Amino acid sequence: MLLTINRILIPELCDADKTLQIDSKILNEAESETETVEIKNRPKLTKKQQAELLRQTVDTIGREGKTGEQIQNIISVGMLSEGWDARTVTHIMGLRAFSSQLLCEQVVGRGLRRVSYDAGDDGLFQPEYVNIFGVPFTFLPHEGGDGPPPPPPPPKTKIEPVKEKSKHEITWPNILRIDHVYRPVLKMDWGKVKILEIDPYESITEADLAAIISGKPNQAVKAAIGLEKIAEDTRVQTIVFRIASTIYNSEKRPDWKGSKEIFLAQVVRIVEEFIQSNKITIKHDLFHQDDSKKKILMILNMNKIIQHIWSEIRVENTEKLTPVFDKENPIRSTSGVRTWFTSKPCEWIEKSHISHCVYDSGWEAAEAYFLEKSDLVTSFVKNDHLGFTILYNHKGVIRKYYPDFIIRLANGEYMVIETKGKDSQQNQTKREYLNEWIKAINEQGGFGKWHWDVSFEPSDIESKVKKCIKNTPSPSVATA
Repeated sequence: MLLTINRILIPELCDADKTLQIDSKILNEAESETETVEIKNRPKLTKKQQAELLRQTVDTIGREGKTGEQIQNIISVGMLSEGWDARTVTHIMGLRAFSSQLLCEQVVGRGLRRVSYDAGDDGLFQPEYVNIFGVPFTFLPHEGGDGPPPPPPPPKTKIEPVKEKSKHEITWPNILRIDHVYRPVLKMDWGKVKILEIDPYESITEADLAAIISGKPNQAVKAAIGLEKIAEDTRVQTIVFRIASTIYNSEKRPDWKGSKEIFLAQVVRIVEEFIQSNKITIKHDLFHQDDSKKKILMILNMNKIIQHIWSEIRVENTEKLTPVFDKENPIRSTSGVRTWFTSKPCEWIEKSHISHCVYDSGWEAAEAYFLEKSDLVTSFVKNDHLGFTILYNHKGVIRKYYPDFIIRLANGEYMVIETKGKDSQQNQTKREYLNEWIKAINEQGGFGKWHWDVSFEPSDIESKVKKCIKNTPSPSVATA
């Protein structure tokens, strides 16, 4: 079964190491027998063992380090109609009679696994092509016709860990979440609480309602729906309770000491004090002086207020941070990165365990150049296909945050660097959770000393690294 037919007049198809001949009928017969068969250049195997080897080979076509790594050509008889996951198919040739379009669809589907998931400048995947001969497939429209052949795909660079650069391997804890142990009594130092700024012009304060006729609104019957009625019917105390209850129910609280009802009452008190304080500012005096409009803005920006207060409570009242590790894979490493291919700009890096550093911008390229040349840096890696993520909660939605670089400094400590040209509230929230992640790791111990910082322009990367080299504490959350 694993031997090729030497009568084929195509030399490439007669290379036994690169060509696989599979036949469903023979495979089924082999699995039902125990007779020992000797295959050229292979140890003696029973037919069942041989069938299992064949299945392993088919399942790992093109995968480095696996049984099917070297296979480049497949001669199939009555197989590969489903369950195929090879992503490097470039040509399909039909040498049989096809009795239905469904069968054609299944065979053509063997070449429809994408090789690359890199998005272009427009945010879309680049087109990929497979050449198909002898398969009368007309179920779907296709590109081509009388025009020129499709352009060849852009060259791909192979990205993978390099064994010879294993001294630059970087490991990091694989954390699912950070649990908090809160103080029995919640307190707020109002002098340290950051100011929340609300812009009325970023909020929708009214809407128009009109009947739709022929796909367009009828201006004659258009009416404005204001929010004044909502403001009249909603007391400030109602807003306070909504915010407090959302905060109270937003996260798991197994580590809250004492009665949960007492904690809820404390959260209500803190929210009430925050709303009545000078910690909420509105950009335009017209809205700030009018209590009704101010109430409307608080209703429209309730998620923003909830996020802000909850972040302040977490920072001020956390007694202990406990990282919860992935039990199956508690520590991740650059050595575990799977081989992938990219058409993005990239460059071979000596100080990285990964072969190349892939650039999403010229800014990243400039910072990678500094990290490669600087004596302050021992090793670094771009956070691309590493699986290094930090979960954060923004406006009630759990999201994943991917910092840009992990660095091992000359003093043996670690640093996480984020490059960010334009700041936003969401970016500040990411950094709050990154700061929390760093604190939890340092309190846990066993992973070395970790720092983090944000680069707001390419020229400040050196000063950020020098600050960590001097063993300064982790920076407070940066704001614009």
